[in-house]
Amino acid sequence: MPFDSLRDFVEALKTSGQLQTVTARVDPHLEIAEITDRVVKAGGPALLFTSVSGSKFPVLTNQFGTHRRMALALDAQHLNEVGARIRRLIDLAPPGASLGEKVGAMMRLAPLASASPRIVREGSCQEVIEREPDLSKLPVLTTWPLDAGPFITLPLVITQDPQTRRYNVGMYRMQVYGARETGMHWQRHKHGRAHADAWGPRIPVAVAIGTEPALTYAATAPLPPILDEFAFAGLLRGKPTELVKATSVDLSVPANAEFVLEGYVDNEDLRVEGPFGDHTGVYSPADRYPTFHVTCMTHRRDPIYAATLVGKPPMEDAWLGKATERIFLPLLQMIVPEIVEMNLPVEGGFHNLALVSIKKSYPGQAKKVMNALWGLGHMMMLTRVLVIVDHDVDVHNVRETAWFVLNNLAPERDVVMMPGPVDDLDHGSYTIAYGTKIGIDATRKDAAEGYTRAWPPDMVMDEETRALVERRWREYGLDRIVSMLQPDSWSGQG
Repeated sequence: MPFDSLRDFVEALKTSGQLQTVTARVDPHLEIAEITDRVVKAGGPALLFTSVSGSKFPVLTNQFGTHRRMALALDAQHLNEVGARIRRLIDLAPPGASLGEKVGAMMRLAPLASASPRIVREGSCQEVIEREPDLSKLPVLTTWPLDAGPFITLPLVITQDPQTRRYNVGMYRMQVYGARETGMHWQRHKHGRAHADAWGPRIPVAVAIGTEPALTYAATAPLPPILDEFAFAGLLRGKPTELVKATSVDLSVPANAEFVLEGYVDNEDLRVEGPFGDHTGVYSPADRYPTFHVTCMTHRRDPIYAATLVGKPPMEDAWLGKATERIFLPLLQMIVPEIVEMNLPVEGGFHNLALVSIKKSYPGQAKKVMNALWGLGHMMMLTRVLVIVDHDVDVHNVRETAWFVLNNLAPERDVVMMPGPVDDLDHGSYTIAYGTKIGIDATRKDAAEGYTRAWPPDMVMDEETRALVERRWREYGLDRIVSMLQPDSWSGQG
């Protein structure tokens, strides 16, 4: 069953042995981050810190930190199940339509229409209302030594387009400046930033902290503008997200959130935000961003403060990225049907590397796929390195893929250099938010693509010999020995 609140998810983690409660006194300044970093990299449990210096509220970290927990968060045994749900919905949509049209059609189909958010009269997020808010009461983490201060790292930033009234729920880090002000790090490519530009000097904003896990995930997903995150979370959960009217701004907020900050972003009140230790493994530099002014804070009577730690992989956000890979693969295949599989390796930080296999049927098809993917908006437009291989290459086996690419590559023929937008956090570019991306066509070639020699055949054992060895395997006396060996990392298991 889908979870209705963060605490429902916490209870499920506890019941399944995937939550460790830490009762020792801990400091939100660096100490919780160091503990969490070690546990995440060891593949350990979610952590609930119940005694935090300077705050009466407990802190939850690493809630999504393994494949098992990420799948559980989306009510599945495996992330592929979630992708299969999306594929079944796509099969109901009309053929020949654009991505936006198909998504819109999907949402109008029963029972998908029931996934639209539902407004309720009251919510547990407003059990306590503080008209004189003080952010110092929250156990906001400082995660790395050179961070400019404490940052809210798992916020669901809620905005609304002033014309269409369509919602956006984005996840943008927020540096705490004082009792009632934070930075709002929405980059130029983000929908929240587009809403802010449309509003002008002042935009009403609400920030939810600690929501049911499908909604938290949805805030990180690269959705097209036609589909808001509240509806997408309902689609993933199979039931509507419940919203309640905020107390001081004209916005709806998750009814069962742990905390909600209400206020406005002043686009003319620009302040220095950062540096911040990011998923790139380095500190993103300080820059000027607009300020969020908190006018009211509401929360449950006994709220849990949810946080995440970003840094050198593997980190908890790796599994959020893997969920996106599985969920959005069917959507990519709907637009680019020759795509067979996709892998966004954790080391690539979501947008630095994509490995894609295709069913190739004509010359130049791999380069066509590159351009199609780079043209897909938030889903793929920032991908720095895009590698295209043939359908029979297992892109989830990175060693096999690297071997295939390096053996097939002729740089003068196969490498495409494409200038265009890159992520603001990409420190490798000479210019912020603009740089050059690389596409590598590692598919097999023939004369139609200028390859004048005969492409050599793959080395594959004949079926007769394979069947013979299979029949005689026990006779060789190797079955016991092989069963004792650990899988080699070549297979992707080591």
